[in-house]
Amino acid sequence: MIYREKVSVISNTALTDDIYDLKIKTENIANDVVPGQFINLYCNDSSRLLPRPISVCEVNGDEVRLVYRVVGEGTKEFSLLKAGDGLYATGPVGNGYDVEYLNKDFKRAVLFGGGAGIPPMVELAKRLTIKTDVFLGYRDVLFLNEDFPENVNVYIATENGSTGIKGNVMDAFKATGVEPDLICACGPMPMLKAINAFSSENGIKTYFSLEERMACGIGACLGCVCKTKNTDEHSKVDNARVCVDGPVFDSEEVIL
Repeated sequence: MIYREKVSVISNTALTDDIYDLKIKTENIANDVVPGQFINLYCNDSSRLLPRPISVCEVNGDEVRLVYRVVGEGTKEFSLLKAGDGLYATGPVGNGYDVEYLNKDFKRAVLFGGGAGIPPMVELAKRLTIKTDVFLGYRDVLFLNEDFPENVNVYIATENGSTGIKGNVMDAFKATGVEPDLICACGPMPMLKAINAFSSENGIKTYFSLEERMACGIGACLGCVCKTKNTDEHSKVDNARVCVDGPVFDSEEVIL
């Protein structure tokens, strides 16, 4: 169920120059969150009508943690929020990971997170009970790498080699020799395409959390569609709405 409610800010801190950590207190939203879903946050500036979709990073009781990158005027407004401030939100939105199925049908998972695709991997890692390894990719400055459960192995790749393996997440993954039967990934498209090529070649079940620019965030505008192998009942063409049909998709359903 999707709720619309006024949420209150618990804290809002900078993790890097442009990455912020926002914790909000909700009345109902937190209770129904599934890893991989997102929340639409509305600006208090009435000139900005459209919501900003932000992936859920973590849930604790009635609190939701949202880690976001400042990329425009809307997220810049969010970066100025202080404890006690209020704003409207709708959520949880989208198709998330079926954690019960993943824990039952697989033995070892590898989670890939790249840049702004790292936050949703935190809550997923918390809820998985199977053996889990996490591979995180950064340009240089790290964030959230210490926020994963203690029983999860975390590997880091940086473009400049300042921390971990120099290169990308696939370089780090191949260097470890880890052999999963499940892959879940969120990040930039070149990263997802590389993972898709590897998982397809090796027959590994894979799920992608796709990132697309969204307008309405509720499935009405068709502004965030991705190509699929099946015909969408809503639009009658071979695509799917990332906001409500995703953002989590089986890799065998979408065309990257």
